[in-house]
Amino acid sequence: MRLLGVDFGLRRIGLAVSDASGVLARPLKTLERRPGTPDAEAVDAILRVIADLVASDDAVDAIVIGLPRRLDGTANEQTAGVERFVSRLTAATTLPVHLQDERLSSREAESRLAIRERDWRKRKARLDAAAAAIILQDYLDAHAAVPAWHPDDSE
Repeated sequence: MRLLGVDFGLRRIGLAVSDASGVLARPLKTLERRPGTPDAEAVDAILRVIADLVASDDAVDAIVIGLPRRLDGTANEQTAGVERFVSRLTAATTLPVHLQDERLSSREAESRLAIRERDWRKRKARLDAAAAAIILQDYLDAHAAVPAWHPDDSE
């Protein structure tokens, strides 16, 4: 089951994709948004990415979108905007859309990128897709099928 991860922002939308087995996430790309761009344009851009994946035999089975929250779990100033975007996307596709807590995903992505890339400009260009991969990986890990224990396994 291949999933598309989305880190939705006002200036950029980070995208990530899982492998076909739904175990590992990897950054895919970042879509740039002009300030004030309507959410409908962002939805269309994501639908084009999904169509491109389908055309390259990487069909997506579901979409996972990062839901911003404060550290205490309450909604922040970005939460309502993401929820509106999710409503538009859900109305525009037949794919299931899931929400995943994205707290600290950008900070974790920045830390991981800083290990390999010292130039902050290059890191910034990859940050949103890397954050989307972290959001998607968190979702995959939380929903991984746990194999049932069998008595013969203890030998």
